[in-house]
Amino acid sequence: MRAAIGVDIGGTNLRAARISVDGRILARDRCPSSSDPETVLASAAGLIAGLLTPDVVAIGIGVPGAVDFPARRVLWGGFVNFAGLALAERIELAFGLPVVLDNDCSMALLAEAALGAAKGLGSALMLTIGTGIGGAVLEGGRLVRGRATAGQLGHVTVDPGGPVCVCGRRGCVEVYSSGTALQGHIAAAGLAAGTTADDLLGRDDAVALGVLAAWAGPLRVAVETLAVAFDPGLVVLGGGLGAAAVRALARVPGVPSWFGVRLAAAALGDDAGVIGAGLAGLASVPAAAGRRAVLVNGVPASGKSSLARDLAAATGWPLLALDTIKEPFLQHLGGADRAGNRVLGRAAYQAVFASVRDFPAGSTVIVDAWFGFEPEEVLAGHLALAGISQVAEVWCHAPPEEVGRRYAARLGDRLPGHPGAEYVPELVALAGRARPLDIGALREVETVGAVDLAGIVGWLRGVLG
Repeated sequence: MRAAIGVDIGGTNLRAARISVDGRILARDRCPSSSDPETVLASAAGLIAGLLTPDVVAIGIGVPGAVDFPARRVLWGGFVNFAGLALAERIELAFGLPVVLDNDCSMALLAEAALGAAKGLGSALMLTIGTGIGGAVLEGGRLVRGRATAGQLGHVTVDPGGPVCVCGRRGCVEVYSSGTALQGHIAAAGLAAGTTADDLLGRDDAVALGVLAAWAGPLRVAVETLAVAFDPGLVVLGGGLGAAAVRALARVPGVPSWFGVRLAAAALGDDAGVIGAGLAGLASVPAAAGRRAVLVNGVPASGKSSLARDLAAATGWPLLALDTIKEPFLQHLGGADRAGNRVLGRAAYQAVFASVRDFPAGSTVIVDAWFGFEPEEVLAGHLALAGISQVAEVWCHAPPEEVGRRYAARLGDRLPGHPGAEYVPELVALAGRARPLDIGALREVETVGAVDLAGIVGWLRGVLG
């Protein structure tokens, strides 16, 4: 299955991870950052080399500063400034893989929109609060870029007469509400240098409240100004101080107005940058024009067949099930013993994928089976035979006792050849130890109670493109 390497270049650390098509971190590494671009480039290359595997198809890199996304150029940076350095081209040349370069906050917002606090929202805005303040805007499910560098939200003016910012303008919110600014507020209040935002939030005295107001008050102005401009579904605060900023803003209420703001702390923490960078890399490389398979997996009576039918009805994708192929043979043979049933199961398994082989390229098929009855290498051979290049697994499960009860309740409707009542204790034990294949994008579904069919369909369309 395809993967990409995501790299997040920060002021303190460089983080890298190998990311699956559904945003899972398969492997990770990190090392200290530097203010020297050449040193950081060499360190990033070392991290990438250590994570590289044959399934990696692209590399995504998130950097601080303004990025001309189409040109893959850093126009200006923060702690580490890659302006004038052909970062993307040099990594591409070193590894022979396509490289996507974008602002680090943009990468983080992609991850939060795919898997985190903004999941399911087409409109969201993010501020990352660390050494400086980064920003990104999502509209219609896409990042807003303007001519090249839209989203530099840390440079929204909150006081036109304020101090000069590193960008050259006065009174940017970064000057007042970044992590660097917080340390300045702490020092100005005469507090110990090691005082943290969490320390302040745990206090209720005038000094602590004054520091929090000086830090979070300008941020409140910036957030409400951005809400007027973009009307986002959610404002996500991330970075090292994102969660603390959400708590601090709760102590700095906004002025009542026509415009509402919904705030949330980023859900993915320090992983957002590498996940978003990996997903951006994967999105840059179209999947091969092979076939796609949704493997609806689970032990017998786990609810997989009902869900598979519902998915087929909701998507229009054809459904192939082992029992559908096997049942006519049991009817004509007058049943079978357990060994014969397994032989028919293996034949039906092969027939499913032999049929898919004749589907047009680009087809998506749903396969309903308990895939654990055969070794994974058998499935790998069938997938290769069928020309399936993308797999998404929906793992259906229920408490073991419920699985046993379901199986026992339908014994009267089963043809001879299926295991009988004596199989129930064995099935209960199997349900307790069975696990998903985990060979592609994975979604686990509890089949007791209502199932979020729309959510599963949306997820499948996302991971299968």
